[in-house]
Amino acid sequence: MSLLDEIYKQTILEHYKHPQHFGVLPPPVISTPGVNPACGDQLELHLQLEDGKITAAMWQGQGCAISMASASMMTGLIRGKSIPEALALVEKFKAMIVDGAEPAPELGDLKALAGVHKLHARVKCATLAWNTLEEALQEAQ
Repeated sequence: MSLLDEIYKQTILEHYKHPQHFGVLPPPVISTPGVNPACGDQLELHLQLEDGKITAAMWQGQGCAISMASASMMTGLIRGKSIPEALALVEKFKAMIVDGAEPAPELGDLKALAGVHKLHARVKCATLAWNTLEEALQEAQ
């Protein structure tokens, strides 16, 4: 395993063991559930929106290291983003995970999940939080 692969593995495990932005937000919030029926991973995403921007994002859930690390990193990345900016990040993340595209610089630490593209059974785990975000934002518009 290369040093870069080891750093990426450590990033994923750190977010899994010590999830960031884990919990609920006080109402009024948009709360959207997400589930991966293939493995049972589940989460609930909580968003506060103001003037078309995500002012706060938190999540709760349980599942594998990949799905939980993805949710942890995603909620940190989308704070302060407009709805179109967040949806653009969804597209870039899915392009990386589903299509194997090069990680966009805007994805930051999420590039640690780029290798999931080669693990077809884990693609739905990595995209669970992102699919939930996309659904929540589409309902909010």
